Amino acid sequence: MKEVLREDSVVLYKKRKRKQNIIWSLYRNGVTTLPQLADVLHTSVPSITDLVDGLVQENWVSVAATAIGNNGRRPSLFALNPEHHLIWVIDISTHGVSMLLVNSWHDVIFRYQADLFLENSTLFVRQLLEFIMTTVERVPVPREQVSAIGIAMPGLIDEETGLNLTYECMNLSGVSFKDWLTHEFMMPVFIINDTKATVLGESRFGKGQDKRHILSINIDWGVGLGIVLNGEVFQGASGFAGELGHIQMDPLGERCTCGKIGCLDTITSAPSVLRRIKRALREGHESLLQKYAANPDQLTIGEVLKAARKKDPLVTKVLEETGLLLGKGLAIAINILNPEIIIIDGILSQAGEQLTQPIKDAIQMYCLGAFVQKISVENTTLDGNARWLGTHAFVMENLIATY
Repeated sequence: MKEVLREDSVVLYKKRKRKQNIIWSLYRNGVTTLPQLADVLHTSVPSITDLVDGLVQENWVSVAATAIGNNGRRPSLFALNPEHHLIWVIDISTHGVSMLLVNSWHDVIFRYQADLFLENSTLFVRQLLEFIMTTVERVPVPREQVSAIGIAMPGLIDEETGLNLTYECMNLSGVSFKDWLTHEFMMPVFIINDTKATVLGESRFGKGQDKRHILSINIDWGVGLGIVLNGEVFQGASGFAGELGHIQMDPLGERCTCGKIGCLDTITSAPSVLRRIKRALREGHESLLQKYAANPDQLTIGEVLKAARKKDPLVTKVLEETGLLLGKGLAIAINILNPEIIIIDGILSQAGEQLTQPIKDAIQMYCLGAFVQKISVENTTLDGNARWLGTHAFVMENLIATY
């Protein structure tokens, strides 16, 4: 009797794994025919047909269309069901909060934004919770069609507990924000550091596709390093891996928000670039931005990037210095991790080659020659979408793994 039960368990396990592989393949590759799916998963068409029929009944898969063809019976095209397993993506940053309802085809169905700027205060948390609850109520989608919530935000996020150790305000009476939302909405909630979400988005949908070892440097209001090793996001022992912005680059430099002196963040993040340009304008340096010399607080990073596109001499000089420092910091990571590609993300990636080229020059200068020969440095092509795409992928991959 035990032997029969054991055999039944093995059969059910194998069937579940095959279904997981089908869902995973459709998520990554989109619409496909049953013969194509059978070929990708190295099994027979009758076997795939039976498994897909089961997934159709479970609302995981649906018929998307009929393939175009002139001869014989035209095969059906299958895809993940876009009306079920919707995901709420909550993107929290220091310059705003976005909520996106995303289907399994990566289409954004609804998008709402709020001028809530992340800070370590109970007021921010109250406003954030109000925004989330209001947004969910205003969207005319039955809750049973939503499978999970994904959150991307800055900070040291403990992988096991979900607690944010940087923004402790997000931990409500000792309970993680993730656990609070899980209880409130009665559905799985997943939280990921914003830079890790970015590198996952690049790995699955951007320049990192078909690469196994990827670094993505997120140069925004801080500097973070996303790491993919063997196709998976590297978290480290507690989920804190990749804090490149907090390696010391200038022992006599400014104090960082982390409390240490001379971190890479203090000289290469978007706020530090803005600070250096404002200081130079006050000192009388020639620039297209000279009109801000009297009121430097009115200068924004957007105006700096506009000046960069016009090859402004001051902005070009600051970006070159920034790129060289970033490249020097990246060289340490390259010599340790030996990636195939480095992808430049974040708001400063909009500076293009003015930032990318000095990064390449510094890597060439500080890395071992063998590493440099087999690495490419590329600007993102996801146009600011890598983070939410990566958050969605993080949630979907966790749902598929627990199918």
